[in-house]
Amino acid sequence: MTDLRDWLDARRLEIDVALERYLPGAPACPPRVAEAMRYSLFAGGKRLRPVLALASAESIALATGADAAGGRARALPAACALELIHTYSLIHDDLPAMDDDSLRRGRPTSHVVFGEGLAILAGDGLLTEAFALMAREPADDPDPSIAGRKLRAIRIVAEAAGSCGMVGGQAIDLEAAGSAAAFDAEGLRAMHARKTGALMRAAAAAGAVMAGAGDAHLAAIERYASELGLAFQIVDDILDVEGASGDLGKTAGKDAAAGKPTYPALYGLEASRGMAAACVDRALVALAEPAASGLAPLGGQLPAIARWVTARSN
Repeated sequence: MTDLRDWLDARRLEIDVALERYLPGAPACPPRVAEAMRYSLFAGGKRLRPVLALASAESIALATGADAAGGRARALPAACALELIHTYSLIHDDLPAMDDDSLRRGRPTSHVVFGEGLAILAGDGLLTEAFALMAREPADDPDPSIAGRKLRAIRIVAEAAGSCGMVGGQAIDLEAAGSAAAFDAEGLRAMHARKTGALMRAAAAAGAVMAGAGDAHLAAIERYASELGLAFQIVDDILDVEGASGDLGKTAGKDAAAGKPTYPALYGLEASRGMAAACVDRALVALAEPAASGLAPLGGQLPAIARWVTARSN
């Protein structure tokens, strides 16, 4: 098994090369909009969502005896689309009308550099290009099932990004500012299942679908990704308390200052760490569940990614 660090480095390079290829530029796209989109898209970051899509595709390929590289190649456009959507959400989340932040990925946020109007348009452009990309690519694939897989993946991602998913979660988060005491455990979990978890699940599911996952394997991938998304959010909340802005690449302590509901605020730091670890344990159990139906369990880099999420410092 390839070391996770080496695997992540290879996948991130693969994703960045593809993003350069897929994202429109001048003269087809007005130069200033193209510049604003690229400013945020290539500002660094973990590339977790596209990495998760590729890891899921690879895991499905390994479990079904298919070629791992071929599975990743079919999932690559969807993986890149997910990073476009994630970046759009960050641009809009940083706006003065939302979280009003001036630092993202260690650099001034988009609206600070380009102004609010162009930042909004850059986010709109990234979101729209994501679905154009998923509809268009992969092109010329000889497998007759690819068109159906693309349509299914588009639906998964659109539902996760929309008003019942990430947008809905952001709306709840916006209303929650200053009302942390009104949130109970279920309310907090439900908010983050939309805000963070929905796109995580969509990333894993879209990658699995593009690699040809059957229903049982897809269900296991979705259970895994649901736990992973929750673990990621809990760790994010912990880092907002304990991390430094230089390490995080964004302003530390923003959630507490805004009076937002978080896991440490509700449970404390130590209990929150235990909850994140329990999420990882459940995620690993989900990967093994297909074996109960006589199918190959899911592996590849997915177990290591789950452990990495809770061990990270940014």
